[in-house]
Amino acid sequence: MEHLSITDPDQRFFPESWFLKGEGIIASEKRMKDLTGIFEDTSAALSIDPEILVYRVQAHLPVPENTLGGLFLGTTTIQPGRVGEEYYMTRGHFHSKSDRGEYYWCMHGTGMLIMMSADRITHAEKMFRGSLHYINKNTAHRVANTGLVPLIFGACWPSDAGHDYKSIERTGFSARLKEKNGIPCLIESRL
Repeated sequence: MEHLSITDPDQRFFPESWFLKGEGIIASEKRMKDLTGIFEDTSAALSIDPEILVYRVQAHLPVPENTLGGLFLGTTTIQPGRVGEEYYMTRGHFHSKSDRGEYYWCMHGTGMLIMMSADRITHAEKMFRGSLHYINKNTAHRVANTGLVPLIFGACWPSDAGHDYKSIERTGFSARLKEKNGIPCLIESRL
């Protein structure tokens, strides 16, 4: 970059589709086959085509992972659907560096941000277009799509936060978001 130069950005955000494009953008998809053990009703999960797309993530990583003071930005699109009584949802994670927080904001659809403290207290916040969510340190988080259209939300997190998926794989969340009589409800998990 030259002194006093004016340039175009290397990345773009397309508000019509919430698509990110440009240098440093990565993408990943999670299909039903990638989410083994996430949903409580395993027989219902096995009855769904393993190639069904559940969610897609795009992220802009402008600095190397673990850079102190850096930020990452991403978008996640969760498809509508259920496995038994549970809504399609992300895997969920703590941050590897547990003292790091994160912001989410909803751009399209409706859903729930499910958060669990280190002492396994679980609560949820409704997500809707324009909602803003702060995820505190030491808090596991996942998102479920409770609507009939794709749920799209943005995220911004410290580049040194990391993702601890293993803790959730071992012990899960202390509550599950299920549809009961047409309404999303947090239900204590069976151990």
